[in-house]
Amino acid sequence: MKFNTKTIHGGQKHEETTGAVMPPIFQTSTFAQSSPGVHKGYEYSRAANPTRTALEDAFAAIENGTHGFAFSSGLSAIDCVLRLLNPGDEIITGDDLYGGTYRMFTRMFSKYGLKFKFVNTDSVANVTKEISDATKLIWLETPTNPLMKIADIAEITKAVKAKNSNILVAVDNTFATPYLQRPLDLGADIVMHSATKYLGGHSDLVMGALMVKEEKLAEEIHFIQFAGGAVAGPMDSFLALRGVKTLHIRMQRHCENGKAIATFLTKHPKVGEVYYPGLENHPNHKIAKEQMDDFGGMVSFRLKDETKEAAFKFLENTKVFTLAESLGGVESLVNHPTTMTHASIPEPERLKIGITDSLIRLSVGIEDIDDLLADLDQAINL
Repeated sequence: MKFNTKTIHGGQKHEETTGAVMPPIFQTSTFAQSSPGVHKGYEYSRAANPTRTALEDAFAAIENGTHGFAFSSGLSAIDCVLRLLNPGDEIITGDDLYGGTYRMFTRMFSKYGLKFKFVNTDSVANVTKEISDATKLIWLETPTNPLMKIADIAEITKAVKAKNSNILVAVDNTFATPYLQRPLDLGADIVMHSATKYLGGHSDLVMGALMVKEEKLAEEIHFIQFAGGAVAGPMDSFLALRGVKTLHIRMQRHCENGKAIATFLTKHPKVGEVYYPGLENHPNHKIAKEQMDDFGGMVSFRLKDETKEAAFKFLENTKVFTLAESLGGVESLVNHPTTMTHASIPEPERLKIGITDSLIRLSVGIEDIDDLLADLDQAINL
């Protein structure tokens, strides 16, 4: 199947009892057994639920994986990946990460003996030179949150596997979605999504996803998901599956609007740096163009007036863009990383990589582009 067909039909089948085109919401915790241990494939919804199974099959299909897993949040999906490791293991990851990921790495798992090395992953050499005998995982975000850096998934994976084929490579594909890039096809072992974002697409659920190809790895992840219990519920699974079916249509408009807004901002006299991989002056534009089918709907920028007051004035006065956490919904959102999504990162670490009070992140929705441009213009010019 081509991707646009796969979002609707990939991994799906009509419900067997009634022929329902959409899988019903199996709002049940347990399932009847005809004899102890004899059942119809389902026994308890923490282990598996038919609505979640339909979603997980769709997740696997759109990332060209063989197994998909739906978690209660994006962070619980990351938590599952880290539980594949042991005390003393090392993880090499990016210096520009979602604040919740950074918080989990540094404040939760570091005290259990995992060691994290933070590097600029837009260079393959920055990653490979940090590899040691203890390295067990490479964790990539690309594009990164919020500075929109691009990591070359194929080249990093190739270089890492050449040094040690047992090192896992995991990619947070939340910003790009499988509409734009498919890390498993580029050699990665694990793909992670905050399905709260583009996969769900309507700001009405919280969910995480993992997709893999390798059977043994899938078995390990399923055991951790089952034993840890951080599973997506049937209602959220139903909503997420509905979201996946329109992913390709929504992403087309996200990309169109994102490109138009990035171009507008680069020409605005009151705007400084603009971070968008689709711009030719983006330092990783060449890699993005090779690796991604388009450039998405996430744009970050700075006002030339770099005071916190100027940023807040802008943030408090948008009309169509809503000031809120999260991203990837049909509605446009505006976010202030230092006080919102990345507040958990210590200020010295934020400043070191350029997350300053003047940085603003846009999640560009699918509204009419003229309304979005007019809203940004009036808020910037206040």
